Amino acid sequence: MKKWIISIMVLLVVGCGLFWATADKDMRRLALNLPTDTNVLFWSTPERDAAFRALDRLPVLSQSRVIAAGENAYPLPEGAPLDIDLDVEAFMESQRAAALIVVHDGKVRLEKYGLDFGPEGRWTSFSVAKSFTSTLVGAAIKDGHIKSIDDAVSDYIPDLKGSAYDNVTIKQLLTMTSGVKWNEDYADPQSDVALFTAHKADPGVDVTVSYMRQLESEAEPGTKWVYKTGETNLVGVLASSAANKTLSEYLSEKIWKPFGMEQDATWLLGSTGHEISGCCIQAATRDYARFGLFIMGGGIANGEQILPEGWIAEATTKQADIGRPGQGYGYQWWTLDDGAYIAQGIFGQGIFIDPTRQLVIASNGNWPQATDLQGGDQGEERLAFYRQVQLAIDREPQQ
Repeated sequence: MKKWIISIMVLLVVGCGLFWATADKDMRRLALNLPTDTNVLFWSTPERDAAFRALDRLPVLSQSRVIAAGENAYPLPEGAPLDIDLDVEAFMESQRAAALIVVHDGKVRLEKYGLDFGPEGRWTSFSVAKSFTSTLVGAAIKDGHIKSIDDAVSDYIPDLKGSAYDNVTIKQLLTMTSGVKWNEDYADPQSDVALFTAHKADPGVDVTVSYMRQLESEAEPGTKWVYKTGETNLVGVLASSAANKTLSEYLSEKIWKPFGMEQDATWLLGSTGHEISGCCIQAATRDYARFGLFIMGGGIANGEQILPEGWIAEATTKQADIGRPGQGYGYQWWTLDDGAYIAQGIFGQGIFIDPTRQLVIASNGNWPQATDLQGGDQGEERLAFYRQVQLAIDREPQQ
């Protein structure tokens, strides 16, 4: 018996030694800070620092699917340094930023990294993925897979028939005005956003659909805006079902390859094998910036119009009032009244797009809390940074 125990211990030691010798720095960091909770909302800061750059390498938590890139990367030439008139290093430290890229007129005016992260790494998107998902709905309409955003959601997801979503339209799902009751409190372990990913799906039903179809209405569809990550997961199921392709395959086919993303990305999967479309794309920060350029450029990839005429204008302007002056919500985009719009995710992920100034700002990080609602002011600080960059660009012609 003792010999068996000794043999097992020796094998474990040898196995750990081999892992450590062959693992890259990200995997070593992850091994030293392995999350102890299955829900990312309740990880410690060191656990998030380690895992956000390697979520797709944690199969014990979630499987993932590759979003394949093509051979020719969209060029991001270096431009003249941008004088933002603030301490960028201090801003990044306050934001706990892993990456910050400012692209103006197609040129990189600022690119900095932190948290021992770099351009070769891939960082998780969180809800930035929502804007990718809604863009795939536009592609599915252009391809004829979806007739209209005024169609009922249940026409494309039959398992929602008889639920509170039976009479909700695709547009109401995109704008989060379904009227279905939902709790998105990231600090509450009993909130819907904390519970729905751990839900045990009904047999033969997608896990998100299984959870969402049990919810109740609290308002008439189209009359009340409430932010709901679960609804973006439904949007993803709808787009995937309509196109008869996985979201990863469809994103690769329509945007990742033809536009020229530099690296393969991945998309985490839910327990029933569908992409978690309200979250969890793992990509290089430069490729997040390229997605911003794709949208700002009218949705054209390799000379082909990927999205319906007028889609981007509708998607990125206020479709729903969110109760904040000067801001609104479009088709899974946060909108500003000056014409700029944002894809953003918890803990500091973002893509800011200002078509008037031909400006894209991509950033990734690990805030101490999910959003400002849980404490801190990183969200307001980042918005102020966006404004400061706009002012810096406006000053240049005068100089």
